Amino acid sequence: MTSSSVTARRLAAAALAAGALVGAAALPATAADRSHRENVEISRVQYDSPGWDNGSNRSLNNEWVEVTNNSRHRVNLDGWRLTEDRRGVTYTFRHFSLGGHQTVRVHTGVGRDTARDLFQDRRNYVWDNRRDTATLRNDSRRVVDAVTWGERNHRGDDNRGHDGRGQHRR
Repeated sequence: MTSSSVTARRLAAAALAAGALVGAAALPATAADRSHRENVEISRVQYDSPGWDNGSNRSLNNEWVEVTNNSRHRVNLDGWRLTEDRRGVTYTFRHFSLGGHQTVRVHTGVGRDTARDLFQDRRNYVWDNRRDTATLRNDSRRVVDAVTWGERNHRGDDNRGHDGRGQHRR
């Protein structure tokens, strides 16, 4: 065997080993990213705008859903969807990431988006005051969290907890 063929085989083996290390290192990062995404939830819902439902922008913006990132890592919400399940009204997050341990409030009405407040820019109410479900889906359309209010469970109890947020399902 010539020294050039030995060198070539050693280089090829080193390249394969390096590729395997890079591939193995990438797996935990992907799993970690997934676990951060799973720590995002609908934390509160104000489905009944306080006061008279007069359709004003102020009243519309007093109807909102809060989404919280419970992880310490920033999560990219670009392409995620917040959906009202009864009529299928959907808000899609665009170019937005949520910092670790941060909450964003998604208002129904018109406004200027900030890091803490996003606006659907709608002229009509989204959430039913009596019974509805808010569902949060990631960019792969997988359900991340959902909150239901006003439905009755098998015991006949209202599913809303003492905080009025509704019942979560994942």
